[in-house]
Formats: sequence, C-alpha cells, structure tokens
Amino acid sequence: TCSIERLVTHPKLVEAALSGRKTQQRRDGVYAYPNETFSLEGQTFIVTDLTRETIGDMTDVEAQAEGYPNLEMYKNLIIKMHAGMEWNEAAPVWVHHFKRVD
Repeated sequence: TCSIERLVTHPKLVEAALSGRKTQQRRDGVYAYPNETFSLEGQTFIVTDLTRETIGDMTDVEAQAEGYPNLEMYKNLIIKMHAGMEWNEAAPVWVHHFKRVD
C-alpha cells in the first residue's frame, strides 16, 4: 500500500490538494521521496520533503496543511476513517510535503 499513487486518495483531499489547501500527507509508511512526482486529476505534484514526526506534533497549522480546518476535525475524521484506531500522541508518522507543479 505504500506507493506514491496511494499518497492522496480521498476525493475531498484530492480536491483540497488541487485547490492548494493541502500540501502535506501523513502516513505510517513512506509513500514517496523528495523529487518524486504524482498526478491528481491530470495535475502534477512534486514531493518537496519527507520528515518523521509523531502524530502528537501536529497543530492546527499542520492540520490545515493536511486539508482540514483544524486539528480537532482532523483527529475526528482520521479516527472515523480507520476503524478501531485510537489517537496515540506518540505514534510515529511520515510527513510527505508536496506542491503542485505549474
């Protein structure tokens, strides 16, 4: 499941990336490395950075970069999307930073 084509898949998040509101994607594995490209609806994006954090490092600013209005909404939706998941502040994640290529 850790392939660049699966980095951003949810329709609302694809729309957020296309509009420029989404510039980060947190995953539990590495889906892409810096300078790799991917496409969403014919638009090309480039991965600009890959960092390792814990989910507890997130703030409202990072949640907005993920395409959500705030951290609380991000938490609620992530828990709903992943049945049985508990929010663990110490859980490590890979943060894929990207931008649209014009």
